[in-house]
Amino acid sequence: MGLPENSGLDLHAKWPCGKNNLITDVPGVRVGHATINKGDIHTGVTAVLPHTGNLFQNKVMAGVNVINGFGKSVGLVQIEELGTIETPIILTNTLSTGAACEALTKYMLEQNEDIGVTTGTVNCVIMECNDGRLNDIRGLHVREEHVREALSHADVCFEEGAVGGGTGMVCLGLKGGIGSASKILNIDGADYTIGALVMSNFGEPGNLVIGGRHYDTRKSAGNMKKDKGSIIIIIATDIPLSERQLKRVAKRAVIGLARTGSYCGNGSGDIAIAFTTANRLPHYSDRSIIDVRMFYDDNIDRVFEAAAESVEEAVISSLYHAETMTGIRGNCYMGLREFIRIYGSEE
Repeated sequence: MGLPENSGLDLHAKWPCGKNNLITDVPGVRVGHATINKGDIHTGVTAVLPHTGNLFQNKVMAGVNVINGFGKSVGLVQIEELGTIETPIILTNTLSTGAACEALTKYMLEQNEDIGVTTGTVNCVIMECNDGRLNDIRGLHVREEHVREALSHADVCFEEGAVGGGTGMVCLGLKGGIGSASKILNIDGADYTIGALVMSNFGEPGNLVIGGRHYDTRKSAGNMKKDKGSIIIIIATDIPLSERQLKRVAKRAVIGLARTGSYCGNGSGDIAIAFTTANRLPHYSDRSIIDVRMFYDDNIDRVFEAAAESVEEAVISSLYHAETMTGIRGNCYMGLREFIRIYGSEE
């Protein structure tokens, strides 16, 4: 769970990690996977639930930052406009965005008979990366049942690495995937959590940096020569923040990326969403004015720093937990642990 203390990788972290070192250390957050591994098919779905109640009826405040917009995500426009999330967040491969959106829409309609009848429609949030280097992406293998499987399996503890939406991903010349981390901050005498989950599929081979140490992953990157991928970053917290402040937190995700060796290349879709479970907005209200809490801006730097640190660690955790995989067309990408075992002494 998260990057283990005995990993041998020192990121020089400043902030202590949460109980499981996962995004689900934020109370109420849950994550589930559906993994498809068969022949040339290496893909899947990951579901992130900001809370376990009815998200349409009780939305969470959120902010989004499009770091580099080479992406095909669904639902970002409304998050940008209204500052809320009202569905689970689904992560999958690029060409399965439509199938995932239809499946999540059906899921939400089943839970809310008022959608599209006595109230408006629903803003489903689907995030994607291109797993075509290892997966038969043209086969469109993700189906409605996989989205429902990921949603039904959402829990506090979940796997990392080549699972769910991260099954076929490649990162910095190595096998990428799902990674997560969390940090604890003491604020006004109480402990709060900020956590990150990433689907890592970005970066130029040879650029990997862990705790300031460079790793020349060109040795294991096959025919991969430049940054042609993406990363999806989800940041969750129980710290009371406004949607404006959450957008500012999402902007700091790029710092964590830079620490691992990213320069957000031309062909990379790098997108971050940040949400808080502390401020929930009802879909219906008899009141015109509702109460929310926010952070004092002059003291927010530690929130920014912990967010950047959790993203950095989540990226490294995605590489650490991923196993070496051979996929479509014989393409093979090595897991970080195997890479270090073979080449570590040369770095």
